Amino acid sequence: MTDTRPATADRMRLDKWLWAARFYKTRSLAAQAIEGGHVKLDGQAVKPARDVRPGDRLEIAIGALAWTVVVRALNAQRRPAPEARLLYEETPESAAARAARMEERRLAPPPGSDLRGRPTKKARRQIRRFNEP
Repeated sequence: MTDTRPATADRMRLDKWLWAARFYKTRSLAAQAIEGGHVKLDGQAVKPARDVRPGDRLEIAIGALAWTVVVRALNAQRRPAPEARLLYEETPESAAARAARMEERRLAPPPGSDLRGRPTKKARRQIRRFNEP
């Protein structure tokens, strides 16, 4: 099935743009994130086929990190990361919040990250006592 719309450089599918800007490894992952409500266009949930244009504002949630970016350019091909960063501009508030979140994660490692190997006999007894009613 062919697309009957004219090929213009002023618009692009949202899932394809997210892939080209290197927010997601594949278009299908980008489409799943959009369907899951993790990507909003100008504050509204949209579908993966929605056209994005330069100047649009995107809110992207990837795991615990949230990005707020303004689309600056479109590129149909996936380029290296330094070139992909030219496709968008992150808002200063978003950059500050993301840096604070990353610093917070760095200073507070996940629970249990210091544990290595199998539990000892004493630890197994404690686990068993904790789990039993």
